[in-house]
Amino acid sequence: MAILTPSRPPGKDPGRSVRSADASVTDRASGWLTHPMADVALVLVPTAILVGLGILMVWSASTVIGYQKFDNALFFVQRHLVFLTIALVAGVVASRTSTQRLRSLGWLLYVLAAFALLLTFVPGLGYGVGGNKNWLALGGPSSMLRFQPSEVAKLALVVWGASVLANKRRLLDQPKHLLVPFLPFSLLLIGLVVLQHDLGTAMIMGAIVMAILWCVGAPWRILGSIFALVAAGVGILLATGNQSRLARIFGFLDPSADPTGVNHQPMQALYGLATGGWLGVGLGRSRQKWGSLADAPHTDYVLAVIGEELGVVATLIVFALFLVLAWGGVRIALRTGTFFGRLVAASVTAWLLLQALINMMVVLRMLPVLGVPLPFLSYGSSSMLANLAAVGILVACAREEPQALAWLKRRAAARGPRRRLSMVLPGRNRDK
Repeated sequence: MAILTPSRPPGKDPGRSVRSADASVTDRASGWLTHPMADVALVLVPTAILVGLGILMVWSASTVIGYQKFDNALFFVQRHLVFLTIALVAGVVASRTSTQRLRSLGWLLYVLAAFALLLTFVPGLGYGVGGNKNWLALGGPSSMLRFQPSEVAKLALVVWGASVLANKRRLLDQPKHLLVPFLPFSLLLIGLVVLQHDLGTAMIMGAIVMAILWCVGAPWRILGSIFALVAAGVGILLATGNQSRLARIFGFLDPSADPTGVNHQPMQALYGLATGGWLGVGLGRSRQKWGSLADAPHTDYVLAVIGEELGVVATLIVFALFLVLAWGGVRIALRTGTFFGRLVAASVTAWLLLQALINMMVVLRMLPVLGVPLPFLSYGSSSMLANLAAVGILVACAREEPQALAWLKRRAAARGPRRRLSMVLPGRNRDK
């Protein structure tokens, strides 16, 4: 028996149409990625989405604590918007600054960062939060004029370190020139942060140092020796540190210990993520922000609130956005036209990705509590300022890729020269 099949008009193949449509989408995507300014978009688009989501989640996560502490549910999101505006201005300025200019500012940024870190030890200026004395405040801890120098010290370390090593590019095959003065001066900044009892930020700054040395081709024996010394130093700090830090370490090693004390906050973060399921319980409906996450639902544990209110899907989108940002940063580091630009782009990318990874691992209880904010999403004026300025530097490096420079010059030439506004006063000779 013959099997009857519907006749097909000659020349029309549905499978071929689907394949051609897929090929068209692939071609458009690959064509877009080859655009001279594609790396700028790969950095700015995920950053903009993360910042927008951060505004939404700071509002949602901070309403309870804002009302309890300041009788104003919008207290934190209002401050967040003010600081975000300042940070956006800083990011735009950084994106319009040439890498040559940034390179010349290396030592100035280092001196300013070190001076600001030293000011935290001045009575009346420095104050502590959560056991870390790493804040500067003019007018008291409740004042709007407060600042965390260690956040900006990360940015200074990146720009200064890339500047120092770029100046010694031809001598970097010699360990003496590779490590001096970069390593001793870097350890000085990190040491000041350690004296503030901010171990989380010190670890990130140490990782930035390792990333810079790896990018310039430091031998593995040097990297391994530095890592061993840093690990020994961290071990000594933990053994001789304050009791709260030791309690967090032991609580991480034994999750069942002290469920209402040191392990309460990490466990509640996991409960929040588990409660959210795939799509979350709904924006603004988090239960954990009602005291279970202490005073950190809008700062260090904002990812837990995202997972609870918006679900696993939104959490995975956050992960993906950071990966896209890191991909753009790596592309910029490989393509930008100067050695300094490649170093600073790689260092900024390593810093932002590593800090995001540490925060996520803390929330997922894969690391002990370190007090590290999630870039672009957590509430924090100093962190937002440093992070958006770092993104601005990435954009500045992307604009100096050879293809991007040529494209920008062609666009400027197509626009033609700018017309200058002039006015001739009546009764005056224009030529005079």
